[in-house]
Amino acid sequence: MKVAVLGAGAWGTALAIQAARAGREAVLWARDPDRAAVIAATRENARYLPGVALPEAVAVTADAAAALDGAALALLVVPAQALAGVLGALPVRPVPLLVCAKGVEAATLRLPLEVVAALRPSLAAGVLSGPNFAHEIARGLPAAAVVASAHAPLRDAGLALLGSPVFRLYAGQDPVGAQVGGAAKNVVAIAAGAVIGAGLGENARAALVTRGLAELSRLAVALGGRADTAAGLAGLGDLVLTASGMGSRNTSLGVALGRGERLADVLSARAGVTEGVATAPAIVARAAMVGVELPICSAVADLVAERITVPEAIARLLARPQRAE
Repeated sequence: MKVAVLGAGAWGTALAIQAARAGREAVLWARDPDRAAVIAATRENARYLPGVALPEAVAVTADAAAALDGAALALLVVPAQALAGVLGALPVRPVPLLVCAKGVEAATLRLPLEVVAALRPSLAAGVLSGPNFAHEIARGLPAAAVVASAHAPLRDAGLALLGSPVFRLYAGQDPVGAQVGGAAKNVVAIAAGAVIGAGLGENARAALVTRGLAELSRLAVALGGRADTAAGLAGLGDLVLTASGMGSRNTSLGVALGRGERLADVLSARAGVTEGVATAPAIVARAAMVGVELPICSAVADLVAERITVPEAIARLLARPQRAE
């Protein structure tokens, strides 16, 4: 059976490799015909996933219709801020869709599945989320993730078509909680990195990540999700991975900011997207709409907007009134 992977960044390439590992025919779609041709010819995505060879079962194309036609499942793997533009330009096909973007759309404050519902209301859709670094999935290292959707057949299809002995998938019935987890963890990870970059220690990082999880949970529930999702792979699992090391673009950005580097300089040196930068102000604004306070995310939003410095952000958080946990 065929799986269409729409988006040829690191994560899209890794998921195409995983689909092939699971025994599927995978088609990796790149928007740029020249990039698609190079990846197809060299059998490597040297820009985003260097040193990882594409299996023969992965085809590469710049023709979205060819990628989607005959597919049993499509994975939309583009940055959250590009989601609407890419989806709106894709040919209309009745192929069930798993969105693999993590963030909140800055212009509209929509979660990924809300973007899909607005543009393709009849499409069965869900999200694939969890603690997954692309380079580890591509290498076949053990990992787990959640296929979260309100559509039971889509959950079943995701597990059947993408799962393998090294990529354990779980069915999730809380797509709202999974989306909030995926968005918030990137923002909290910037804060966690800034703590380390500023030399404030692991105790401070652990405390910040724990309180960040509380923010994530509060917002998920306020938007109609479940509190227990925050304790699962799409919540705590993804947050721990993203906030714990330099393999995370969001954590490494935070570390650089904590050391006093300028945001523009850090971003200009990167090929990939650091989702937490655009998501920070958007998730704070979305939370305000439902009366939820996100102190850590708010501090990050002000930090990336250069309204405050890292020491000022830390001082603001430490000066908050004492309260019960």
